[in-house]
Amino acid sequence: MKKILILVFTEIFLFSFGQEKMNNVEYKSSPEVFTIKGLSQSVSIDCGTSTMILLSGQVPLDASGNLVGNDVEKQTQQVFKNIEFILKEYGATGKDIVKLGIFITDISKTPDFRKIRDLYINLQNPPVSSLVEVSRLFRDDVLIEV
Repeated sequence: MKKILILVFTEIFLFSFGQEKMNNVEYKSSPEVFTIKGLSQSVSIDCGTSTMILLSGQVPLDASGNLVGNDVEKQTQQVFKNIEFILKEYGATGKDIVKLGIFITDISKTPDFRKIRDLYINLQNPPVSSLVEVSRLFRDDVLIEV
């Protein structure tokens, strides 16, 4: 009986903070970032008192689709430029990031990634992050995706 009451009160609590409908979703792209037909760069969700912005994985391609850089540091620079371009469409910056997912082909290059990342994020309250070493990304010359 105790478990049922806890479950009921948890459900009431969760529903009391939920939105009535989820129609405040907006998709945006930046002309400064390479766009792949059929994929969205980002979406914002109005959560009532705040807005959540979700970005697709960003890779080191410029607006024309050309690879920028042949090492993790240069590629990370382009990745964060792309992130900044997209966030700018919402009036945000990298300082507003709260979560990062990083895929890197050589985990020993993590310090090179962090060196550039630290130029863009809020270092007082850094985003929570997950870093995963992968054997390959969508192209052999792409070393990192965020």
